[in-house]
Amino acid sequence: MQSYANTRVNGQVFAPALRDRRPEQVHDRIAELKEQLESVQREYSVRRAQRQEARRVALVGYTNAGKSSLMRALTGSDVYVENKLFATLDTTVRALSPEVEPRVLISDTVGFIKKLPHDLVASFKSTLDEASEASLLLHVVDASDPSWQSQLSVTREVLAEIGAQSVPSRLVMNKVDRLSEEALLALRSELPEAWFLSAKNASDVATLRQRIILFFEASYVEAEVLVPFSEQRLLAEMHATMNVD
Repeated sequence: MQSYANTRVNGQVFAPALRDRRPEQVHDRIAELKEQLESVQREYSVRRAQRQEARRVALVGYTNAGKSSLMRALTGSDVYVENKLFATLDTTVRALSPEVEPRVLISDTVGFIKKLPHDLVASFKSTLDEASEASLLLHVVDASDPSWQSQLSVTREVLAEIGAQSVPSRLVMNKVDRLSEEALLALRSELPEAWFLSAKNASDVATLRQRIILFFEASYVEAEVLVPFSEQRLLAEMHATMNVD
């Protein structure tokens, strides 16, 4: 049986009505946050639809693998970077810099963690959708972390959960500047197909940028096209979606 007696704390009296309103306030706040989340998801859906035809690269990986630092290096943008869990909670999309034609869009996604709760996956659905809808996934891994193998497994598990396991991908071993020469040589031998770099090294970033461009150009087909004067509007579209020699 619930008691309705007043509560006295440090001489102050709290009526039960005040205590009973707390669950209602929490419920209202949850409803408010859900409404805001739905609004954000709708906005992301519109933005993704506008980018549907663009060449898109998504950075994915365990939290604190250096995705945001790499994003900033690739795009020349002021992306938020902090050494903490979930430093990136939303999806940041920027163009590869210097820009190329057609444009290549780079997106940073929320960092994954072990045993990511299902409700958390649902909450971050908009950011994770960037991974499942990308043209190329870059699995960014902290090469200096002794547990990098288990973290890579977590990334692959989450990608499978959101249906992105079939998206073309490349393994990017980041933070190699923290490794000894011996450790780096051993890792290169273990992962011959991986791309090794440090987001702090401009030369490494430039090489990664060129590899991204070559990935898309590898699927190009050379053709000669005659554009009538009456269809000159097509020229702008061709320059935006193809390489024109």
